[in-house]
Amino acid sequence: MNQSSTGLSENVAGALCYSLLWITGLIFLLVERSSGYVRFHAMQSLLVFGLISVAGVVVQLLPGVGAFLGGVLGLLAVVLWIVLMVKAWQGERFKLPLIGDEAERQAARMAP
Repeated sequence: MNQSSTGLSENVAGALCYSLLWITGLIFLLVERSSGYVRFHAMQSLLVFGLISVAGVVVQLLPGVGAFLGGVLGLLAVVLWIVLMVKAWQGERFKLPLIGDEAERQAARMAP
């Protein structure tokens, strides 16, 4: 793997994009200048965990089923968090359905 503009190897920076969910995705999106690999993972992290966060807030407002659906979203978030970090660490440009394609388009648009 190559080195990113952050001074980290691309696979380490890619995995760190997911470490604090959408927060580290946003941070790496703002600081990464050269690596399309890292920008892709940062954008995918921002989109997937941002959407899950918003959905979590919305479903908590639903009477009766809100807690259950919130738990399901939480479990989904944990599974995605682990899978995406491992795939990025392994150097794989793993794209989630729908979100991965959009993350790729947006990351390419933001390229310097």
